[in-house]
Amino acid sequence: MKVDKELIRKVAENARLKLSEAEINEFIPQLKEVLENFSKLDEIDTKNVRPSFQPVEIKNNVREDKIGKCLSQEDALKNSPNKKDGYFKGPRAV
Repeated sequence: MKVDKELIRKVAENARLKLSEAEINEFIPQLKEVLENFSKLDEIDTKNVRPSFQPVEIKNNVREDKIGKCLSQEDALKNSPNKKDGYFKGPRAV
């Protein structure tokens, strides 16, 4: 792919960026390098490689449910300044 000032301007326009001439000249070699690296990826033989949709194995890290001691309603509400009739009182939703 040919990387020139026009391509940089088009990419900048699509990204709604206003670039100066100095910035355009700075980005030309950088974009060339990025595209060269991606073209190297196209050369890799992936015929016998299964697609991986999750690169890191997902494990279930959830603890087992065990019955334990719970707070009583009175203890749960003890330090709350906003309570009414045994419940937490929140802001009015309209």
